[in-house]
Amino acid sequence: MPRRARTVTERGASEQDFGIKPSPGRMPAAAALPLPAEVEAWLGWLASQRRAAPTTLQAYRRDLEALLRLAEGRALATLTASDIRRCVGRLHGEGLGGRSIARHLSAWRGLYRWLARHHGLQANPVDGIRAPKSAVTLPRALSPEQAKALLDAEAESLLEIRDVAMFELFYSSGLRLAELAALDVGGGLDMVEALVLVTGKRQRQRSVPVGGQALQAVRAWLALRAQVAAQQEAALFVSRTGTRLSPAGIRSRLAQRARQTGLGVHVHPHMLRHSFASHLLQSSGDLRAVQELLGHASIRSTQVYTHLDFQHLAHVYDKAHPRARK
Repeated sequence: MPRRARTVTERGASEQDFGIKPSPGRMPAAAALPLPAEVEAWLGWLASQRRAAPTTLQAYRRDLEALLRLAEGRALATLTASDIRRCVGRLHGEGLGGRSIARHLSAWRGLYRWLARHHGLQANPVDGIRAPKSAVTLPRALSPEQAKALLDAEAESLLEIRDVAMFELFYSSGLRLAELAALDVGGGLDMVEALVLVTGKRQRQRSVPVGGQALQAVRAWLALRAQVAAQQEAALFVSRTGTRLSPAGIRSRLAQRARQTGLGVHVHPHMLRHSFASHLLQSSGDLRAVQELLGHASIRSTQVYTHLDFQHLAHVYDKAHPRARK
C-alpha cells in the first residue's frame, strides 16, 4: 500500500514555502507585499485560462496581499483553518463588511484549490469558512423620471454632446463601464442595425439593441468627434486631449452631469446599468431576456432586479389602492 502523502503542516514547511520571506513584524495595512511566484502563477493562470477581467485580477491581488499581511510572515502553506478564521475576524474588526470578506475568502479559496491541484497541497484551509452575514443591499437605480432628467438636460458644449451620447448608450443598452470605454469607431456599434457588440467578463461577447435616442445622440457626437480626436485614435469616446476617455473620466463626467441637473443623488456608471435592467424588467417582466442583455452568466445575478421590481409595484400599490393609505 503506498505511503500516505503528508500534508504541508505535517512535514513542517519552512518560511520559504511558496516563496514567502519571513516578516519581522506586522505590516501596515496599506503596504503592498510582493506576491510569491506561485501566487503570481495562479493570477497568470486566471488571466490566460479563465480569461478573468483585469479589474477582477486587481481585486484578487489586493485580497491576497491582505492575506500575506494577516499571516505576518508565516508561509501560506502552513496556514490552517483556525488561522483563516482569525484572519477573517481581523478583517471584520478592521471594518470590512460581509460581502468584502466573502470576496477575500473567494480569492483565498481559489488560490489554495489551485495549489492543491498543481503543487500537491493536501488540504484547503479556506473550505467551509464563511464570511459574517451582512445586510442585503439592493442595487440603487434611478427612477424613469430621474433618468429622463439626466439625459434630456441640454448639451451646450462639444464635450457635453459627447457626454449625452455616452450616457444615452449606457442607459439604452445596459453596458458595463469597461465595455463602454473600450468601444471604437466602426467597431462594435452598428448604426444601421441599431446593435452594439461588446466583450464582457471572461471575454464573453453579446449583442445588445441600441435605442433610437441613443443612436441620435451618438450621431450628433460623431459629427463633431473629429474636432477633438487625435489622428489615428480609434476610440469612440475621446477626452479633451484627443485620446481614449478613461473609465475614471467617464465616471467623473457622469457625477458632474448629475450635479448640474440637480438630481440630488450621486450617480455612478453602474447605476445606469441598474436602471436599464430595473426599468426593462418593470415593463416586460422577462427575467431571461434581461439576463441575456446584461450578459450575466447566471440568472441568480439578475434576480436581484426582481426585488427592485417588487419595490416599484409596492410603491404603486401604496399610492393607488384606497385601502393602502392610513
